[in-house]
Amino acid sequence: MQAALLKNGKFDIQDIKKPELDSKEGAIVKVKGCGLCGSDIVKLKTSSVKDGSVLGHEVVGEIVEIKTKTEFKVGDEIAMGHHIPCFNCTYCYSGHYSMCRHFKGTNIRPGGFAQYIYVSEEHLNNTVFKIPDSLSLIEASFLEPLACCIRAVKRAGLSDNTKNLILGLGSIGILMGEAVKAFGNEAYGCDIKKDRVLLSEDYGFDKSFIMTDEDKVLSDMKKYAPIGFDNIFLTAGSSGVIDFAIKSARDGANIIVFSSVKDDKGFKNNDIYYRELTILGSYSPSPVDLEDSMNLLKEGKVNVKEISTVYTLDKLNQALEDTISNKIMKAYIKI
Repeated sequence: MQAALLKNGKFDIQDIKKPELDSKEGAIVKVKGCGLCGSDIVKLKTSSVKDGSVLGHEVVGEIVEIKTKTEFKVGDEIAMGHHIPCFNCTYCYSGHYSMCRHFKGTNIRPGGFAQYIYVSEEHLNNTVFKIPDSLSLIEASFLEPLACCIRAVKRAGLSDNTKNLILGLGSIGILMGEAVKAFGNEAYGCDIKKDRVLLSEDYGFDKSFIMTDEDKVLSDMKKYAPIGFDNIFLTAGSSGVIDFAIKSARDGANIIVFSSVKDDKGFKNNDIYYRELTILGSYSPSPVDLEDSMNLLKEGKVNVKEISTVYTLDKLNQALEDTISNKIMKAYIKI
């Protein structure tokens, strides 16, 4: 089968051995598509994954072979999450499922940028969902990234009618704002790109701001959040937004860190101390978050149409370049 293997910071399409079920429980899934995640790009840029690895985890596909005690069967079209917590450790008991060592050690094999993957019985029991007729494959591929955003919204502990600011309006920023709205709260956005600001309002944001002159933007924001925002979600992947997040937050606000940055810049101790700010990290979803994500997608409470641009597997490097250069919002790789 064909798969995209990492090689010198790029994807190299090669023929590799197709995974086999043999005597194992689980399923062989024919991958129909896979979203290109920002974390895939970070892994490429930082060389944190070895050459020869196959990335991709925002998978949709069709079960072609199965041995299971679940109700899944051959022919089912599925979307899935790729990590599974143990539910029985200190991390899981405290609700930090993505810190669970079992969570970090489990995955699909080889990865979503391949024609076939092996999905374990444990996955089938916890993180695999049948795609309803109401959703296209591309829409269903947002199951995992939306679940990540749902996790962040839950971590923030939103109370009714809070005012929430999303800094960075790429595909994840759009999903974050939609998740905030789906939980009954106000969503505001900010980005340096005018087209993304306008797009966010098309996806239901209450108001978004173009980052030009910082003082002017902060002044404009006060018309909507006079004392500052209750929660600020950092989805831009740039340390440059940290100071602005502090300035746009009300005293006692939450700042939710939802992206990695290149450098080691961070928050100032005295800003946190004197203003009683809470800095939260949010990393990856639990099975319950995945279930909530599927329900929101199925019920049409989150709209993911027209966010993705479709590429074929042999054009994966072009999709990578177009994403990095901000020519597109989100790449979906049709396998």
